[in-house]
Amino acid sequence: MTTKTTQIDKQKFINIRALAAKCCYSVIDQGRSLSDELPKQQDKAALKDKGLLQEICYGVLRYLPELEHDVRALMQKPLTGKQRVFHFLLLVGVYQIKYMRIPDHAAVSETVAATGALKNRQMKALVNGVLRNFVRASENTTPHKQETLPASIQYNHPGWFIKKTQKAYPIKWQQILEANQQKPPMWLRVNQQHHTSTEYQNLLTTAGIDVNTMDPLSHAIELTRPTDVTKLPGFEQGWISVQDGAAQEAARLLNCQHGDIVLDCCAAPGGKTCHILEQTSDIASMTAIDVEAGRLVRVEENLARLGLKAKVIAADAANSKTWWDGQQFDRILLDAPCSGTGVIRRHPDIKWLRKASDIDVLVTLQQQILKETWSLLKPGGTLLYATCSILPQENSEQIHNFIKNNTDAELVNIDGNDTSEKNIVGWQLLPGENNMDGFYYAKLLKKIL
Repeated sequence: MTTKTTQIDKQKFINIRALAAKCCYSVIDQGRSLSDELPKQQDKAALKDKGLLQEICYGVLRYLPELEHDVRALMQKPLTGKQRVFHFLLLVGVYQIKYMRIPDHAAVSETVAATGALKNRQMKALVNGVLRNFVRASENTTPHKQETLPASIQYNHPGWFIKKTQKAYPIKWQQILEANQQKPPMWLRVNQQHHTSTEYQNLLTTAGIDVNTMDPLSHAIELTRPTDVTKLPGFEQGWISVQDGAAQEAARLLNCQHGDIVLDCCAAPGGKTCHILEQTSDIASMTAIDVEAGRLVRVEENLARLGLKAKVIAADAANSKTWWDGQQFDRILLDAPCSGTGVIRRHPDIKWLRKASDIDVLVTLQQQILKETWSLLKPGGTLLYATCSILPQENSEQIHNFIKNNTDAELVNIDGNDTSEKNIVGWQLLPGENNMDGFYYAKLLKKIL
C-alpha cells in the first residue's frame, strides 16, 4: 500500500510537458521510434494524463517544421548541447497554443514549470519569454501566408518526400500530404469464428459505441471515434481486433482454401496471420516468420488471445536455408519491409526517421526477399506482395521488374480497386481513401510450366 501511495504521489508532480519534450528529443535528435519512446514516458504519467501526453507528442511530430519555424523567429540563436531538450519544450509549448484547446496562459505556465522537471530552472526566463512573445505575436499579427513558406514548412513534410510524392502523383500529391496530417480513425476486424461483422456491429450499438461505416469488401468496421479496447464487447475473448481497413484486405486477397499450406513473411505483430486463420480455420498449416525475435512476442500474444495456432519462427525471409524444411507453400503473404510512407498519419515520426537514401536500400531488400520467397511457392500457388508504402519504387515498379525477370510469374487482377489510384501493376491505396491507410497489393500466380 505504501509503495502504491508513493507512486501515486510521485505522479502528481510529473510534468507532462517535460515528458513530451524528452520523448520528442529522443525521436528527432536520437533517431528512436515514437512507438518505443512514448510508452516509456507514459509509464511515468498518471492514467488520466497518458492521452494528453500522446496528443502533444504526436502533434509536435506532425507539425515539426512549422513549429520550428515559429520558434526560430523568436530566438537569437538555436539551443544546442545540454540545452537541446528545451528546444523541444518550446515546440511543445507552441503546439499547445496553436492547436490545442488549452488556454494560452495555462499552456505557457505548465510549459515553463517543466523547466524545473527538466532540472534547469535557469531556462525558465527564456521559455517564458519565447512563449509569451509567441502569444502576443499570434494575437497582433496576421499569420504567415502559407504559399510564401518553403514547401517543407507549408506541408510539414521533408523536402525529399514531397518531391517523390509530386513525381509519383502529380494530381493528388497535396491530397496525400494533407491526409498524412489527419488523426487516423479506428478500424476493427471481426473474428468471423465468433460473429459476422453485422452481428458485431449490433453488439457495438447495444454497447453505445457508434459505427461510421463497414467496408463492403473486407467487412472491416470503422468506428465514429476511437474507443478504449476494454470497452469493446468480447475483446479479451478474441471477438475483435484493432486493424486498419486497408490491412484487412490482405486475408481476402490471399483467399486461402481448405488444406492450404500457408506462409506469412515479415509477420509481426501478427494481425494478418491471425486474420487468415480466422477466415480459413481449415488450412493445413500456418507458418509465421519475422527476422526480429522480439517482435514475435506480439504475434504469440495475439494468437493466444484469439485462440489460434501457428508455427512462429524467428527467421530471415531473405535466407530460407536457415529455417525452411523443404515443403513448398500453397499461399504466401509477403508483407515486405518498406518505407512506411502509407501510414504516416499513424506514425508521424516516419517523416523524420526515414531518409531518401533508405529507399534504394529497401528496394534491394524487397527484391531479395521476393526472389527467395518465390522459390518457396508451389507451381500453381499464389503470392500476395504487400507494403504500407505509397512509393512506386517499392510497389508497382518492384512488381513490374519481377514479372519481367520471372517468366513463371503472372499478375492476377484484383477486384475492388475502382476508387483507388490506378497503377499499371497492382493496387495502390492512397492515405485517406475510404478513410484507410496507404497500402499496396500485388497478387502473383506461379505458373505451372
